[in-house]
Amino acid sequence: MSKPSLRAAIEAGQFVTAPGIHDMISAVVANKVGFDFVYSSGYWGTASVEGLPDAGITTYTEMLRRLQTLSRTCNAAVIADADTGFGGLLNVAHTVRGYVAAGATAIQMEDQRFPKKCGHTPYKQVIPAEEMMQKIKVACDARDGADTMIIARTDAKAMEGFEASVERGLRYRDAGADIVFLEALDTEEEMREACARIDAPMMANMADGGRTPILPAKKLEEIGYNLAIFPALTGLAAAAAVENALETLKATGTSLSPDVPLFDFQEFNSLIGFSEIWEFEQKWGDVPQAAE
Repeated sequence: MSKPSLRAAIEAGQFVTAPGIHDMISAVVANKVGFDFVYSSGYWGTASVEGLPDAGITTYTEMLRRLQTLSRTCNAAVIADADTGFGGLLNVAHTVRGYVAAGATAIQMEDQRFPKKCGHTPYKQVIPAEEMMQKIKVACDARDGADTMIIARTDAKAMEGFEASVERGLRYRDAGADIVFLEALDTEEEMREACARIDAPMMANMADGGRTPILPAKKLEEIGYNLAIFPALTGLAAAAAVENALETLKATGTSLSPDVPLFDFQEFNSLIGFSEIWEFEQKWGDVPQAAE
C-alpha cells in the first residue's frame, strides 16, 4: 500500500498533525480513526516495549525493530525518532539507511550529547553545532535520493538560551535539514519568534506535560509551523485508562462497571486481523469439525 509523503504534504501547504503511537494497539486504533502521518517516539516506544526511561539506553537495533513493526502495522506514514543517530557519522549513515528501508517518511535527529535525555527533562547536554551540521550532511547523503525528510532538532534552549537555539536552527537549515525543530520552547512568544526568524519548514512538539504550551493545530499553523507531533497523547491516555480500570477492579472485584469504558472486543478482533485468519482457516480447511 502506498503511503503519504510528508515532503509532498508540506510542499502542498498542508498542515500536518501526527499523533505519537506508542504501541501496536494504538496503531490499529489510529488506522480506524484515520491519520495520514503518525510519530514514532523514542520516549514512548522505550517506555512501552522496554519499561525504561528515554535516557539513551535503547539501541539502534531496538529502535529500528519498533519502526519496522509500526510501519508494517500502520496505514499512515511514520515520522521516526532517531535520537542522536546512535553514535558518530558512520552510525548516522547506517541509521538513516536502515530507517529509509523501514519506510520512514521523515527521520528526526537531535544535537544532544550521548547518552541523550528526553527533551523535557533536566541534565541534557548538547554537542557543538559544527558536529551536528556534519551529522545532518551525512544523513542527507545517506538517504541516497529517497523522499525521506531529515528533521534537525536542537535541545540548546535549556542550556544555551533561546538565541543560541535559533542560531543553531538556522545553521542546521543551511546544512541541509528539511525541517527544523527547536525543542522545549517555553512560551508562545518564543514559538512565534522562532518561526518568524527561521525560513524553513518548522516542527512543533506538543508534548503533554512538557515545557511547551499545548496549542491547537490551527493556532500552530497561524504561528508559522508546518508540522506538529503529539508524542505523549496515546501513552498518557492509555496509562490513565489502565489506572482507572485497575483501581476499579481492585475496589469492586469486577470489570463490569460504567466507570470503565472498554473497546468492543469483537471490533478489536477485526482491527488486529482475526478476520483474515478466520478466512484463511475456512479456505484451507484448518477449522476443527463439530462432533456428530
